[in-house]
Amino acid sequence: MHIGDVTIPAVEAVFLILALGLALGFEFVNGFHDTANAVATVIYTHTLRPHYAVVWSGCWNLIGVLVSSGTVAYSIISLLPVELVIHVGSSAGFAMVFSLLLSAIIWNLGTWYLGLPASSSHTLIGSILGVGLAHALILPGHHFMGGVNWASTKNVGLALLISPIVGFCCAGLLLLLSKALIKNPALYRAPEKGKAPPWWIRSLLLFTCTGVSYAHGSNDGQKGMGLIMLILIGIVPGLFAVNMNADSVTLQHVTSDSQKVTIALISAAGPAGAGQAAALSANATTLVTNYVGPGGQLTPETLPAIAALNQQVTATITPLKDFSQLSPEARSALRTNVYLVDEGIAKLLKSGKVTDADAKTLLTAYKTSLDQLTKYIPVWVKIAVAFALGLGTMVGWKRIVVTVGEKIGKAHLTYAQGACAELVAMCTILAADRFGLPVSTTHVLSSGIAGTMAANHSGLQKETLRNILLAWVLTLPVCIFLGAFIFAMSFEVIFHVLGIK
Repeated sequence: MHIGDVTIPAVEAVFLILALGLALGFEFVNGFHDTANAVATVIYTHTLRPHYAVVWSGCWNLIGVLVSSGTVAYSIISLLPVELVIHVGSSAGFAMVFSLLLSAIIWNLGTWYLGLPASSSHTLIGSILGVGLAHALILPGHHFMGGVNWASTKNVGLALLISPIVGFCCAGLLLLLSKALIKNPALYRAPEKGKAPPWWIRSLLLFTCTGVSYAHGSNDGQKGMGLIMLILIGIVPGLFAVNMNADSVTLQHVTSDSQKVTIALISAAGPAGAGQAAALSANATTLVTNYVGPGGQLTPETLPAIAALNQQVTATITPLKDFSQLSPEARSALRTNVYLVDEGIAKLLKSGKVTDADAKTLLTAYKTSLDQLTKYIPVWVKIAVAFALGLGTMVGWKRIVVTVGEKIGKAHLTYAQGACAELVAMCTILAADRFGLPVSTTHVLSSGIAGTMAANHSGLQKETLRNILLAWVLTLPVCIFLGAFIFAMSFEVIFHVLGIK
């Protein structure tokens, strides 16, 4: 199979098609599992008829995906062990991709069938943790706890833990504030059967549904993008390892900053920095990989090693007008170097090891420039994910909608409750998207509805809440197990049966 100047062996071409199908399948399931939350309020307040609601929500999911930045996509990838990200085209890399996708789809379909609004974000992250831990156990020379990037996991875990609390508290407080400021009693009554709300209430609910759908697309859609990019980089690195659309101006800017960064790193390493960088050139990849990996510590060799690796990046990019001048193999090698330098700088900045203000500014700007070379999302990937997510929204919404609309509170959802829950969910997800953090639409919105029910003294259905909480609690451990088990089985098949190393 030939794509551009790259030839893909038949076995790897089959893997590519299967993996892309699974990634889009995950987003399709995500659509009818998660986005059903966005349409529940407009359906149960008779703002829109069900079929109009899901089509509307699906379209705004699509728009949200298309305009997303890609930051969340690469924050998901950062949870994986550095070695797997660098060598994603190996047998372990292929096994990783299939394990992540299969375990996430299995759990999402199971909870959807039972009508439980579980989190696709938790599902995917649990699968990533399982794969990382299994990878560390299976391959020799790896420490079990080193199978996961715990620093990134902590940040993502906090976002997933805090966001439902924000949803519950803020939605409840917003409802109380609305009651104090807006005295129209129609807003706080349950909808009359078969009768649409007044136009101004209908407009408000339609706005919040639109906002949640858009925010869901911009945040959750990126998880599928990240997985697809991982697949493409692993199987077709010659085409996707670096951003082939980067122009000569971008490359010149990177080269200029790169030389300044090398000087700054060598200077920070001390008087012997230049000599160390030259001496460590051959071993720089291993040293920087160890540093950016879980538990990696700053040593006297770290700064010279990053500087040496950065010199290799500079030497590769300086004579180029665009990346088509590099061979497919050279593009893959360049991505590895850029990725390690990028992650090394990020860890230096986060750890507070760089204290000079000018050096911080330089390193931050350079990291942003490097991100443009490797952390990108092609337009066709966005379009494919957008359609998968949008179509999923239009197909399997009903089971989750019934749970959210009828079974959380003891009383029927009022206009104000629906609007408050969705407004808080929209703002929370968009804020998380701004900071590149994956959050659960399901958790935020379900918690928001529960918060409005509690604030309104409407009562909560304990059985439903128990089942939802049980699904939330079980998602991580079950998906860790599924991810680890499927990784072990698929690694065995790919490595020993198909002979991919």
